Amino acid sequence: MKIIACIKQVPDSEAKVKAENGQINTGDAPLVINPFDEYAVEGALQQREAVSGSTVTALCLGPESAKEALKHALAMGADDPILVSDPALNDLDTVGAARILAAAINKIGGVDMVIFGRQTLDSGSGLTAAQTARVLGWPMLGLAGQINVDAGSVKVERVIEEGRQSVSARLPAVLSVVQSIGEPRYPSFMGIRKASKANIPVWSPGELGIHAPVPLITRGELMNPAPHETSVEIITGDSPEAIAESLADKLIAEKVL
Repeated sequence: MKIIACIKQVPDSEAKVKAENGQINTGDAPLVINPFDEYAVEGALQQREAVSGSTVTALCLGPESAKEALKHALAMGADDPILVSDPALNDLDTVGAARILAAAINKIGGVDMVIFGRQTLDSGSGLTAAQTARVLGWPMLGLAGQINVDAGSVKVERVIEEGRQSVSARLPAVLSVVQSIGEPRYPSFMGIRKASKANIPVWSPGELGIHAPVPLITRGELMNPAPHETSVEIITGDSPEAIAESLADKLIAEKVL
């Protein structure tokens, strides 16, 4: 079985985000593999272990720096990395990203399963997995907490607010996974060495036989929230009753009560 784990590079979750000149500024925060995508890699590796002869390819759409995210996936145990990169792809929306990823998946060929994390830390839309499935014309099984493959079909247990839901589809299929899939494994020493020496192929839209999609949704400007001044007053009194009475008077004055 040929499995693709789609990953993305994002600012570290500890980054302090602010708007400057209408754009996002994360300061000097490091760029890392999207934490939710580590679960996608983990889910893909589990299926490789469950189905003999399977392989896992980590696929990333992003700038040259995203090679570091791919190296993290390799260190976890992925077999091969592929980066799709071009300056013309810097401002893609989720629809455009889905078209590029679908073109890359078709170029790889013979893919049985594509696994995404549930969302990314930067945009957080959670739409790309379903949109990629739509472009490919494959079934989409989202929010999977457990995956089982048997006789050309995949059955997943979805983790939803109402509880658990079991759904299945014929392969090939696109999945998104949640944390219930299992804690992502730590990169091994041998995996880190392999990743450090890896030659990561970089594909352009032209090599995929596609032009850079024009975004359907564009972000005009980002602004920081308006400053909100607050003050704190500590109410004192000779007794708890006096403090409570003073508090009640102030709440009534502020029309809270």
